[in-house]
Amino acid sequence: MIEGPIAVVAGYLLGSVPTAYLVVRQLKSVDIRRVDVGNVGAASTFRVAGPAAGVAVALADITKGAVTVLIAGALGVSQPWLLAAGLAAVLGHSFPVYIGFRGGQGMATVAGVFLVLAPAATSLVMAVFILALLLARSTFAALSLTAPLLPLLLWLYYTPVIAWYSLGILAFIGFRNRRGLAQTIAAIVHKAKR
Repeated sequence: MIEGPIAVVAGYLLGSVPTAYLVVRQLKSVDIRRVDVGNVGAASTFRVAGPAAGVAVALADITKGAVTVLIAGALGVSQPWLLAAGLAAVLGHSFPVYIGFRGGQGMATVAGVFLVLAPAATSLVMAVFILALLLARSTFAALSLTAPLLPLLLWLYYTPVIAWYSLGILAFIGFRNRRGLAQTIAAIVHKAKR
């Protein structure tokens, strides 16, 4: 069967669509990889091009992940291929073929993947993330605080396979963004000591 590999390739190509790059290029005539922190994602778009552009990019990146899983499901692939397609979308966002393999963190795309796989748990985590973002005023801090909640909810209310899958994806994103994670932890510890 070729549906599985087709779903994975489609997921990667869809995930590779650099929405932040395209939006910032259109609105500000700059390459987002050369400004702010060089991240091709919604948070950088928010800082460079404003709140409306940042929200639009976040929604587009969420959509990339969700549509990938929906396409794989429509092709009737088995669960391993479905999960591989979702991972491919995240990898595409992080290493987009269209702009030299230099992309974003991938959390919005991960959210899209899990909104289809586990809508209730993901919606709850997203709501907690928004609350944490309002309180912490830092996207990375909010992600660092709320991301571990997803595997826990998946373990409790879904299947162990989906929970382990989420842990693997979050470990990849954490490793890829380990410098920012270390800075966030240091800032939290510093504030706690004051």
